[in-house]
Amino acid sequence: MTDPGPPLGLQKPLVAQVSDVERPSMTGLVDATVEAGLEVKARSQWSYARRRFLRHRLAMAGLVALIVIFAAGIFANYVAPYSFEQIDLNNVLAAPSGAHYFGTDEIGRDFFSRTIYGIRTSEEVGVFVAVVSSIIGLIIGAIAGYYGGLIDNLLMRLTDLVLTLPALAILLTASALLGEGSQWRVSLILTFFFWTGLARVVRGIFLSLREKEYVEAARASGAGDLRIMFRHILPNTLGPIVVSGTLAVGAAIIVEAALSFLGFGIKPPTPSLGSLISSGQQFPQKWWITVFPGLVLLLIVISINFVGDGLRDALDPQQRRVRA
Repeated sequence: MTDPGPPLGLQKPLVAQVSDVERPSMTGLVDATVEAGLEVKARSQWSYARRRFLRHRLAMAGLVALIVIFAAGIFANYVAPYSFEQIDLNNVLAAPSGAHYFGTDEIGRDFFSRTIYGIRTSEEVGVFVAVVSSIIGLIIGAIAGYYGGLIDNLLMRLTDLVLTLPALAILLTASALLGEGSQWRVSLILTFFFWTGLARVVRGIFLSLREKEYVEAARASGAGDLRIMFRHILPNTLGPIVVSGTLAVGAAIIVEAALSFLGFGIKPPTPSLGSLISSGQQFPQKWWITVFPGLVLLLIVISINFVGDGLRDALDPQQRRVRA
């Protein structure tokens, strides 16, 4: 007669029986790896972000294009074959040729050289506006999100006030009265409107992170507010800040070009892409005056958007695959 075995209630459940099977622990795997002479190297979140960005083909193509274009603007004195003010009355409105790659304008100035110098002006405006507006937005958003209460209400109502202003009308008026055709004055005017978006983003992140356990631990250990804000919370907001700052460069270049196109931005003799495009209105049959600086402006903005998309995907901790 066979043994019926233990009562049904005393039998081990199947899950428990399966769990009884010996499995190699993570510590054992690490020890075995070290004994085999292999190195165990932990990767940080930034290393994963760098790998994801390098695998983003559109972002890398945009980055290469930006490096080439911005380098040409920075070293315009060496890249441009002529000075942007050099006049050649023997080649007025000349078509593109081997001597003048982009043709000449109405007084014989080399349009390729003027476009290169226009790139320098546009990148100065874009980078200045992006950096300064990001700093302002970061400080205002961090203070509002960390302290909350009355300070948060005051700073956010100030932000809402700036957002409700008619930007185009104020930009045109301020540029006409205060700009005086200088790229730095125009940059300061644009900065006044560009900090609001980042301030709201940073405020939201600080509101969600200020109650985290590591922030409470830092506060309990005696860390001050500034140390907690900029040492413990700020590193977790760098992703949105980098993406927003990158996209702000392209937005500032577009707005400056629009103001210069309308005659309220950077004034001659300083060349800018917007003013170069605007000069073609007087000579619609001379296509090169409008097409070449327009194509350069389009390439700059598209490249910046590609880089911004790549950074957003790379810095997103929930992103596990490259979309392009």
